Amino acid sequence: MSETGNPASGLIGPNAILQVLPVIERFGGPERCSGMLARAGLRHIPHGDRMIPETDAARLHRQLRREEPDMAPALSHEAGIGTANYILRHRIPRPAQWLLRALPPAPAARLLSRAIAQHAWTFVGSGRLVVADAWSFEIEANPLIAGETSDACLCHWHAGVFARLYQVLVAQGTSCTETCCGAQHPGNRCRFELRRVRL
Repeated sequence: MSETGNPASGLIGPNAILQVLPVIERFGGPERCSGMLARAGLRHIPHGDRMIPETDAARLHRQLRREEPDMAPALSHEAGIGTANYILRHRIPRPAQWLLRALPPAPAARLLSRAIAQHAWTFVGSGRLVVADAWSFEIEANPLIAGETSDACLCHWHAGVFARLYQVLVAQGTSCTETCCGAQHPGNRCRFELRRVRL
């Protein structure tokens, strides 16, 4: 088990906002998207070339859950998929992707989980990523749900990121479920379980 993160930064990757916006726009239109940004207190859209305050991303995710409680899980998951697709296009070198796809799922999962851990600061901000094993992750003090309480799990964006990366690089039928959320039990970790569905 290993832990990674950047507790002092308070910054997170811009895709925590940039991949959410087109999903909201497709769902509710441009006016709804701009209105939700304004109600979240966000005046500017990130340029995408630098890290952003995690509190900005958290406000947008919270506003989406507040305004669309029924649709937020699916919309956040779709934004997570978009984030993973961005990572696949721009952040993971092609030779590394070819290698992972050529390996059997077990060693591919081990290598991918290590790579995710090395870059955890981009999507956990001041939180801490715990790699329990190659098929499960935990986020301690997840900044995207800071201060929230909920009976249900809230971290569908993270689940979408993990699921898509594993589907493309490890095993096509992989799913990711958040089995426990820090919003359900403040102080607890958000836990994500990946499962390979044999096609």
